[in-house]
Amino acid sequence: MVVAIQIPGGRTVPVESLFPRLEPLLPLVQKPIQYVGGELNSVVRDWDEADVRWCLMYPDAYEVGLPNQGVQILYEVLNEMAGVLAERTYSVWPDLEGLMREHGVPQFTVDAHRPVGAFDLFGVSFATELGYTNLLSALDLAGIPLSAADRDESHPVVVAGGHAAFNPEPIAEFVDAAVLGDGEEVVGAITEVVREWKREDRPGGRDELLRRLAVSGGVYVPRFYDVDYLPDGRIRRVAPNRSGVPYRVHKHTVSDLDDWPYPKAPLVPLAETVHERYSVEIFRGCTRGCRFCQAGMITRPVRERSITTIGDMVRGGVQASGFEEVGLLSLSSADHSEIGDIAKGLADRYEGSNVSLSLPSTRVDAFNVTLANELSRNGRRSGLTFAPEGGSERMRKVINKMVSEDDLIRTVATAYSNGWRQVKLYFMCGLPTETDEDVLAIADLAKRVIDTGRQAGGRGDIRCTVSIGAFVPKPHTPFQWAAQADWTTVDARLQKLRDAVRSDRRYGKAIGFRYHDGKPSIVEGLLSRGDRRVAAVIRRVWEDGGRFDGWSEYFSYDRWADACAEVFAGGPVSLDWYTTRERDSVEVLPWDHLDSGLDRDWLWEDWRDSVDEVEVDDCRWTPCYDCGVCPSMDTEIQIGPTGKKLLPLTPV
Repeated sequence: MVVAIQIPGGRTVPVESLFPRLEPLLPLVQKPIQYVGGELNSVVRDWDEADVRWCLMYPDAYEVGLPNQGVQILYEVLNEMAGVLAERTYSVWPDLEGLMREHGVPQFTVDAHRPVGAFDLFGVSFATELGYTNLLSALDLAGIPLSAADRDESHPVVVAGGHAAFNPEPIAEFVDAAVLGDGEEVVGAITEVVREWKREDRPGGRDELLRRLAVSGGVYVPRFYDVDYLPDGRIRRVAPNRSGVPYRVHKHTVSDLDDWPYPKAPLVPLAETVHERYSVEIFRGCTRGCRFCQAGMITRPVRERSITTIGDMVRGGVQASGFEEVGLLSLSSADHSEIGDIAKGLADRYEGSNVSLSLPSTRVDAFNVTLANELSRNGRRSGLTFAPEGGSERMRKVINKMVSEDDLIRTVATAYSNGWRQVKLYFMCGLPTETDEDVLAIADLAKRVIDTGRQAGGRGDIRCTVSIGAFVPKPHTPFQWAAQADWTTVDARLQKLRDAVRSDRRYGKAIGFRYHDGKPSIVEGLLSRGDRRVAAVIRRVWEDGGRFDGWSEYFSYDRWADACAEVFAGGPVSLDWYTTRERDSVEVLPWDHLDSGLDRDWLWEDWRDSVDEVEVDDCRWTPCYDCGVCPSMDTEIQIGPTGKKLLPLTPV
């Protein structure tokens, strides 16, 4: 049966399952299972019983998008609401995209294979800016005009979210709205605005719906803001062009994570994905103050989940999914005030079962061997991961990563002496004020780690893997004013580092070396600190075949550089202007009208402190240093301990 919805103006949008048209194409593509749907814990609700319908997208392949925590949480939250329906879609690989265009199959959801263009809202979660071209592919395949200005009431409202939405200006032409911060509560508020507008028979059309969203103060609608530029290319000002629209749009902060214990029933993938585990976010936010870390800045303040809620989530999530690994996630998981009791309680609960525990990379100064032993009690000791980020002690002061080399050596000595054989170390290249010597210090540190491991463990089969990424300055961080290192500088330093590691035969096989070259980071830098003029570059790259820019096999630096040269020809801006240029304190930044809660003057002072190599303490354990978040967001740091213990369940 084909169901259709009537749109004011006479247009009818069919709402049918596209699977009969899609199925004949699947034998012709790679990994067809990713398009089939029907995963354990997926939801298909009756179309006619819902009065507000969301399509949620993570703009990457299924194997990357399905485990995304943000999309899974919103999917579950929305589908629990009365009268609301939510389905998912992901980017289709180029092989299927070509066939879909050839056979006229539009972008579809994986849940019921409904056309994306038939939904009321199209929510896209951006963890990285390199998904922007994938957004254009999905819009075009769905029959949604690329430019928001060309859409009418028959098209979904395209809403951007995720960390990259804290500067949505490069995609302002393509999205109708953007939401900053936590999504659990605001999706309900957006849903109610849409529901009321539809019940009133859509008064004022699409423009009135967007106005209602904008005047609430919690949704940024780019069309209601004008941007003026100075002759030298800088922004003169960003101001509302509609009465009632706020000058600054604020981020959303969920105060009590215990009220939102999601996902309760995680999706279990049909195809292989990058993470196959039940992930519990044990706290949100970070106050460590690492100056390069956008996530740590924009998610403030710290809000912990209680040990009892974490235990209940793990029990329910494992039962609902059958996953054999539980990831205790946050930006710095070992900093949870009850992490020791959490790890011991869960290890006791699942001892002798097939359920193992894991933490993401651990801060050197938060590691202890007791915690590591608890986490590995049911699993194998595959290795420990630490992120010093800077190779030299001087660089770690610049980035406010308060870890000394002696701290790291003491930690790895403890690990190796307790039976671990492999350590992974994460670093960045291209940081502000960095020199060749700072990068070469990574080789010296890795060699010292190997020497320490051989001595502490009494064995020769010690391994240390060094992984290096190129630094990208991000909005809403102290480094938002910094000049980005050009890709030739980054690549030259990485080559010197690789030579330094491989030159000594005593360490050559013991030290693994993984790195990302500098070209993708320059494009990411363009997109992360760009303004509305960058939209024309994104469109040009997409028209030239740009897709999946986060994948090395599809990424083309030349395509981006050529598009910038063509679009910006004869004007004051360029690729270098957006990336390798340092900003001053008075320059209006493209995202200054979007409020992450951080005081701009405090960010500037922290930027100057970084140049002077001055460190700042974690405000969880020291007096407030006035970053601005708590008073401006009407929030506060919420940490334990609660004094409660996690009681074991009946033995599994």
